[in-house]
Amino acid sequence: MTAVTTFGIEEEFVFLDPVTMKPVDVAAGAFETLSARPAWAPITHREFLASQVEHASTVFTSSAAALASLVGFRHELAEEARRLGVVVASVGAPPDAHGFPTVTDLPRYLRIVDEMGGVIADHQIQGLHVHVGVVDHDAGVRALNVTRNWLPLFSALTGNSPIWRGHDTGFDSWRNVSQRRWTTTGCPPLFRDGADYDRRLERLIGIGGMQDQAIIMWNARLSSHVPTIEVRVADAQLEAWSSVLLTALFRALVSCVLDDSLGRSASVQPTPEAAPDPELLNASLMHSAHFGLSGEVLDPVLIELRPAAETLDRCIRVLQPALEAAGDLELARDGVARLLRDGTGAARQRAAFTADGMPGLRELYESTFSASP
Repeated sequence: MTAVTTFGIEEEFVFLDPVTMKPVDVAAGAFETLSARPAWAPITHREFLASQVEHASTVFTSSAAALASLVGFRHELAEEARRLGVVVASVGAPPDAHGFPTVTDLPRYLRIVDEMGGVIADHQIQGLHVHVGVVDHDAGVRALNVTRNWLPLFSALTGNSPIWRGHDTGFDSWRNVSQRRWTTTGCPPLFRDGADYDRRLERLIGIGGMQDQAIIMWNARLSSHVPTIEVRVADAQLEAWSSVLLTALFRALVSCVLDDSLGRSASVQPTPEAAPDPELLNASLMHSAHFGLSGEVLDPVLIELRPAAETLDRCIRVLQPALEAAGDLELARDGVARLLRDGTGAARQRAAFTADGMPGLRELYESTFSASP
């Protein structure tokens, strides 16, 4: 019987002024409150900005358990936001922002500001990061080399930052556009094995603001502190269910790559010679950041632009053995259908902003943040 692969989820949240919808620096108080509660202390973390807090989940094997935990944390955080008189949002970028953010007063973060300067002015962003367990770096590299092909699709599913500095950017994920200014960004390169990965990352340290491996900004990477592969392409999601949807799809992909009992397929276990060119993948990432699911997306099976609905149907069928083994097939089908029917976070934000400006966004954020699926 196939072992169920473990996973963890990191969600970054931002506190906003209820009128201006600009970030407010109250995260320290929220962190103090939640970290004083035994249930949340181990998984509540300070973030880069003084307006942000992170939920770094425990390790799960069940998507249902993960969803319950994510919704529970969001409920507690929403209560704390109400106590503080602010709005808490799960979005890739705040809809408006100050000229330069307040950075959390920790030595590592302050060094990043010194090294990256003006880049930080627009680095007011929140992401969804999904970790899937792997046995070692060699297995992680095998999964990473295939995950590259799926990053544009994962980005299209999760765009949730269309409004920036009070204007519609025309992009579904302005966060992914903003991140392109960093030294390492976008699609990771191909690696031969775990040793090659470690050697090449070590050579980057000290160059271009790369003070440590934790600042690697590729859309997928191997964790430097836990045995996982991590996808970082996704914006923070309006609702917890779409965070779990991405997690289920990514876990299924990693399982298909690493577990031969789930059936070998050239689309999830290609030879290095068949790997798409990096410029194609990076162009496709920009395409997904722009259009999301509203048009065509790079199909990771065919490696060509295809309509989003067609691509998602094909990919669910490719991942079906692993989705079934994990008990996630219905979750994946229902979640994809829901996104295609109701729109991504970006589509919903854009509709709310068009209809009623900042008050419309506030209503959307407050009604979705801790909503049950």
